[in-house]
Amino acid sequence: MNVITEKLKLLPDSAGVYIMLDKYGNVIYVGKARVLKNRVRQYFHSAPKPEKVMRMVENIADFNYIITATEIDALALENNLIKKYKPKYNILLKDDKTYPYIKVNMREEFPSFCVTRKIKKDGAKYFGPFMGGINYKDILETCQLLFSVRLCHTPVTAMPKRECLNYHIGKCCAPCAHKISREEYAAKVKLALNFLDGNYSKAGEILTQKMLAAAENEAFELALDYKTKISMLSKLEAKRITSINKALDADTIAYATNGLYSAVNLLVTRKGIMQGGTSFALDEAHTSEADALTSFITQYYTNHEPPAEIIAEGYCEKEFLENFFKEKLGKTVTVTLAKQGIKARLLDMAKANVRDYLDKSVDRIKHKDDMTVNACERLRQQLSLSRYPRRMECYDISNVSGVDKVASMVVFIDGEADKTSYRRFKIKTVEGADDFASLKEVLLRRLSKLGTEEEERFPKPDLVVIDGGKGQLSAVKSIFDELGVEDIDLISIAKQEEEIFTLSSPDSVRIPRSDYSLRMVQRIRDEAHRFAVTYFRNLHSKSSLSSILDGIEGVGKRKRIALMEKFSNIEKIMNATEEQLAEVEGIGPALARKIKTYFNENL
Repeated sequence: MNVITEKLKLLPDSAGVYIMLDKYGNVIYVGKARVLKNRVRQYFHSAPKPEKVMRMVENIADFNYIITATEIDALALENNLIKKYKPKYNILLKDDKTYPYIKVNMREEFPSFCVTRKIKKDGAKYFGPFMGGINYKDILETCQLLFSVRLCHTPVTAMPKRECLNYHIGKCCAPCAHKISREEYAAKVKLALNFLDGNYSKAGEILTQKMLAAAENEAFELALDYKTKISMLSKLEAKRITSINKALDADTIAYATNGLYSAVNLLVTRKGIMQGGTSFALDEAHTSEADALTSFITQYYTNHEPPAEIIAEGYCEKEFLENFFKEKLGKTVTVTLAKQGIKARLLDMAKANVRDYLDKSVDRIKHKDDMTVNACERLRQQLSLSRYPRRMECYDISNVSGVDKVASMVVFIDGEADKTSYRRFKIKTVEGADDFASLKEVLLRRLSKLGTEEEERFPKPDLVVIDGGKGQLSAVKSIFDELGVEDIDLISIAKQEEEIFTLSSPDSVRIPRSDYSLRMVQRIRDEAHRFAVTYFRNLHSKSSLSSILDGIEGVGKRKRIALMEKFSNIEKIMNATEEQLAEVEGIGPALARKIKTYFNENL
């Protein structure tokens, strides 16, 4: 704490980002500040703090800071550093889910309608996002059914093309076949855009007429389809909030915390229609609700298209966020601090949702902590590791009789899979099926990056997990010694009894199977195996069938061809049951069992 005390005296009066470190040098928290001196000192004052903040402060061994020109620059840098370091006590949104939009390409002579999950500045019109039970496929199909607009990207050229099936069943007016003029098609597009804007009354009238006509002609299946579409439009209308402006495009965001856990609820309104909503459990150590909400908003809208308006509570940093959107994302977004009227009612709805979510999710969040960060700490204690295993790496080799050898590296951060850090390797120097030599090659390639410029992209792991027993552990330790690698803990897990071997004891450690720390080690081991096998199979699906089945006695050229004719690719052969294999001409039950055993033993 002496180091910290001296550093606190030297803090500048500038805006910037501060980076909190634990005793192992791990980044555990990143924050932005308008005045670094004031903000950082708050953590070490004796004033009361939220429980999560107190836990974080107890783990601070040092801190660094970076001065920025403005607080907005600090916020942008904070965002980037959170993504880079994935600090334990920051909000880290893992919501990479994107929602669908309907896109109308207005730059085309005959605009096409399609679905996309990315919005670009390309002159097109976008409608959405579609979420919360609203099926974009039904909307697009209804649009096509009513207005005969085209959903394909077939070029419209001087030479007319042959009409497709959609034209013959009345779902497209075939501009590519020159069946409609540009002016006539433009009129249809105008009606379709009006429909997508949420004006469903005219569409309902057209569908009702079509339904009655179909029923009169005894086309009852078609009439039932029209009825389903009318019901869908009625449900959409029911989602329209009364007394609200039909042009309202807004996200309503509410935050709640119980001091230890927190959550956010986001409700999406487009064209005055409630599109749905979603809630997020947050794990953070912010000193104020305003900081937590700002961090969530900036992270979320870095990956999602922001609306024209965000409705939030009074403590939200309105001007600051509006400037951030404009300067860093190039978007004009109005932040409304709703206090009365329909927008306040929307905010009340979001507040009720987030409180309900937090109340019902506390046990789930605690369970997640037990399976991740708490499991890491327990593993450190149970195995007498030299450090908290924040970054764990596990490796696995996959091949069939030495053919197309591959390896996987999977990474867990604080007990959770970090799939963006996964890596795959093709074995380049090993002949035959020598798993240890293959593992040695992979570790040499991986660990040789330590101490180089590439360590930025491939940080040093705290713990390496090997699938195997004491022999495998000793063999890998010799690789570490050869490379002069230190400060990395090494363990192996033997599959049969699930016992763990460490370098600190000649005896294995048996952790109860119900213990979350053992389950975490099993998860990373199984994930490494899955990732390696998937890569191997992907490679083999592109390889010749003979190179894979050569090692199976009794499977010659004719039987290989029969297998390929039956299953079409190697992956389906590998996944087939004995009964399915036995049905192939010339295979039979005995050979099917031999083939299945071969795959099970070699993968």
